[in-house]
Amino acid sequence: MKKTRELEQSVLRAIAFLKTQPEIASAQVFAAANNRLWTRLNYTSHIPCNGVEEPKSAGDYGIGIQIVMDSPDGKKVGFGSEERDLSLAGVKLALEKAKQGAIIDPEFQCLPQSTGEKRSLFNYHDPAAMSITDEGLVKAGWVILDGAIGCFLGSETLKHMAKNGTLADLGLIVGGDLTVLQEKMAVASYEMPEVQSDESAIITAYVTAMVEKGDAKGSGYSVHLKLADLSGKAGSEAAQNAINSLNGIRVPSGDYPVIFGPQPIGELLNNLIIPSCTTSAFYSLESSFLGKLGRQVASDLVTIIDRGSARGLIGSKGITCEGLPTGETVLIKAGVLSGLLSEWYEYRRILNDPKANEKLGVAPADFRHGLTPRNGFRYGRGGGRNFGMLPSASATNIVFESPSPVDLETLIRKVKRGIVVGRLWYTYPVNGLRAGDFTGTLTADSYFIEDGQIKAPIKVNTLRINDNIGNILMGIQGMTSDVRPTLLWGADEIVYAPIGLMVDKVHFEEIAEFMEGAY
Repeated sequence: MKKTRELEQSVLRAIAFLKTQPEIASAQVFAAANNRLWTRLNYTSHIPCNGVEEPKSAGDYGIGIQIVMDSPDGKKVGFGSEERDLSLAGVKLALEKAKQGAIIDPEFQCLPQSTGEKRSLFNYHDPAAMSITDEGLVKAGWVILDGAIGCFLGSETLKHMAKNGTLADLGLIVGGDLTVLQEKMAVASYEMPEVQSDESAIITAYVTAMVEKGDAKGSGYSVHLKLADLSGKAGSEAAQNAINSLNGIRVPSGDYPVIFGPQPIGELLNNLIIPSCTTSAFYSLESSFLGKLGRQVASDLVTIIDRGSARGLIGSKGITCEGLPTGETVLIKAGVLSGLLSEWYEYRRILNDPKANEKLGVAPADFRHGLTPRNGFRYGRGGGRNFGMLPSASATNIVFESPSPVDLETLIRKVKRGIVVGRLWYTYPVNGLRAGDFTGTLTADSYFIEDGQIKAPIKVNTLRINDNIGNILMGIQGMTSDVRPTLLWGADEIVYAPIGLMVDKVHFEEIAEFMEGAY
């Protein structure tokens, strides 16, 4: 993997060269290198397998250049990039692409400039995670898999199911992956000539476990900043959840009080709430909170904050991909929409939009602090900072706060007849993001509550949520004080979700049961 110093030198070399080109009025240069390391978990008790597959990796590095050129018709803006070449030759190729693609953008104001905020986070990555070897990756995979197998072998429930046979006859399956994402970047511009650089790494584990003979499935996951914190918890959690889901029941369609677990909360945030809390969604009239900045959009028990520079939180970054400091943006405070995630271009565009008051619901100057561009990132390619794209607004660490949190058992005791949703899959907006309507399927780790107690597991893939995110937010009646970092497949932010979030009423529809021989 390229060293951070190499990226910094490439950026400096590019800026110096661009300043010799008289047609370039301004420019920003961004260089990045990323490594994505995986090891697959593939255990089947009844079929020969390797358990942990060989490690794999994918890496990239390169340079991206955004230029501004004056023309008789206005400012022309272009972007070009070159992969696997940080030399002056690579800079020239990226510049030529930027020139060829340059267009007049009447809404372009200028390249990022200082916001007055200062960078506060330095040297926060784990060197062990940045230098993990193939052997270390395989060893870490076995730690997770051993957690799952150990849980299966120690289960009295499974031993009873096996009776005179062996546990292997039950069809025990463990699948998933361990991923290490390593990121390095450097950026500078005419407006901010001092090179800013950053490097970070995170470790994630996703595990699905099954008891095939019991038609049972469970999931587990873990997210870590330090390699030393990795344990078998994700594996043992998945196996235990699979055991807990044996003898699942079907639940009829209807409206039920619900307790959402961390993963479903992350699904709702990633697919519905966060996309609606960006300046670009308001500018393009796509947000489900359109015109509601400064107004109540959720229960007053809810405060949601994006904390981009908090040391020790997994999604923290030192600087954005625009060279601006990360920081704290309060999105919802006591139920009131209080801020939006912004990158520089959309921030400037909404400030100068003659229809901004109508779109936001307030004058943008009155909420300038809540619109400050602290979230301009170039995420892509399955993780990492992508030199080949322009910034867009992305969350970092989404943190929940409540004035009166409780424990999970207290929330469950409040429910007369309801549902614990432990895992949602394929959660997406229907009728467009602005409508707020969404659907999602319960795939595992979900239970039916009766008289304040968990009565039975819900059979996987038999129940679907069809509701509106506004109803969910306004219907929140409590949350736990315990939280858990949650990273979803394909998501860039970390959601520090409560382990339980209670909503008074959610609409469910039963999924029709397949009947063998039916047409």
